[in-house]
Parts: sequence; C-alpha cells; structure tokens
Amino acid sequence: MVIDFHTHIYPDKIAARTIEALTQSAQGVYAYTDGTLSGLLESMEQAEIDKSVILPVATRKGQFDTINQFAMNINQTYSNLVSFGGIHPDDENIEEKLSFLKNNGIKGIKIHPDYTGIFIDDERYIRILSECARLGLKVVTHAGVDPAFDVIHCPPDKGRAVLDKVCALTGVKEPFLVFAHLGGMYVYKDVEKYLLGSNCYIDISCSFSSLKSFCDTDDEEVIRVIKAHGADKILFATDSPWNGQKSYLEHFRSLSELSDNEKDLILYKNAEKILS
Repeated sequence: MVIDFHTHIYPDKIAARTIEALTQSAQGVYAYTDGTLSGLLESMEQAEIDKSVILPVATRKGQFDTINQFAMNINQTYSNLVSFGGIHPDDENIEEKLSFLKNNGIKGIKIHPDYTGIFIDDERYIRILSECARLGLKVVTHAGVDPAFDVIHCPPDKGRAVLDKVCALTGVKEPFLVFAHLGGMYVYKDVEKYLLGSNCYIDISCSFSSLKSFCDTDDEEVIRVIKAHGADKILFATDSPWNGQKSYLEHFRSLSELSDNEKDLILYKNAEKILS
C-alpha cells in the first residue's frame, strides 16, 4: 500500500498554461506529467501508487467555491484520490467556510503563504489554523523556500511558533499541521532546530537531490530527519507533477537505513490514520 500525500492537478482547460507559467517562474523546475487529472492517474498506475492526496491552492480571494467544488467532485468520483480543499486568508466568513468543508467530507486544506504573500504567523493564518484544529481538519502548508519567490513566508521558526500558539489556543493535542518539503525547503538546519520532535507531521516531497535539480538534501539528511522526528510523523509525498512518482517511490524504498516498519508508517499507515 502506498499513499502519496502531496500532489497537484489543474482543470484540463488551464493545465497546459498553468504548467508553462509555473515552470517559467521557477528556473530548474519542470513537470513530469501534464498536470491534469488523467495525467496523475496514469502516473499512479505506472508507479503502483494506491492513493494520492491532491492539494489545491487558493492564490487569491474569491476562489473558494470553484476550488472546493472541483475538490468535492473528485472525492465523489474517485476512490483512489482524496482532494483537500483550499481557502484564502482574505476570504470572508472563514469559520463558516471551513465548517462547510468539514460537513462535505473534506479532510483538510492546503495553504501556501508564498503565493498569498502573507506570513504564516499572520493573524489571518492563525485564525484559519485554529479553526481547522478545532474542526479536526488537517492543514498542509508549503514550508521553506519556493523557487519562484525571494521571500520565505513559512520558515521553520515562525512555523513552530504558530504551531505552539494554535495548540495552546485550542487545546488540540493530535498533530494537525503538515510542513511540506522535509519541513522547509533549503532551510533544513532550521528544520532540525525548530521542528523536529514537535507536534506536527513532515512530508518528504522534494527532498532527494539525486532526483531533482532544485533540491539540496541527500539521503543521509532525509534519514536523519526521519529518525529524529519519528517515522510515525512522516508522510510519503512527491509533489507530483514536480517530481516523478515512480522514481521517487523506488528511491525511497531503496533506503536501507529505514526498517520495514518505518517505511510502512511513512508510505501509508500515517496517511491512513489522517484520512480515516
């Protein structure tokens, strides 16, 4: 069993120009699929991945209805796909909108502070995170550098401060926040300083330099993060279409330093617990 906890797709009519725009905005980034739903399904079949979690991003206010109707349609149609929802920090009626997602079977949301230009410790994000924690919705956030931006809006120190604040405000003890890209792309020393051992999940998307030109982590560093944080709080993730699912899975399975139990936790057991 394999669950890829971090993938992206785009509606067919905009997929081609979205992929083109994203590859142009970030040098060294290229796509392994065409960014469509069918492209992801084909990739999953080739990689023998059983389920993928799709993470939409609201880049501006007012996209809530469009993004989340797309997500709900996927969830109602495909048993091997789970789409999270999306919300923008400037949307109105945040609590009402998040309750709507919860009541319609959405398991969580994706946020991308770089795309919104709003730091993770802004009160607007704290409001969203607090309400998600109360409702039992998981939150995946882009963390660390994004190759298309010069400013890091979710660095590990701010991420940890927000995590502690929200847990204190809500009293939630179960991990609800997922820091993508090994906790923070390109800022792994701060990940080790601020995030490891804390009450959060970390996904391993974009973490193997041998597979991607814009990554600077080697296998040894990835394993060190997994061991220090605990395999029970690590999620297998590729960031498809920006990594190849098949090569990513094969590489992860080749890591001899991880036990079969650790690999099973990361590949599907932790994700199953979140999605159940």
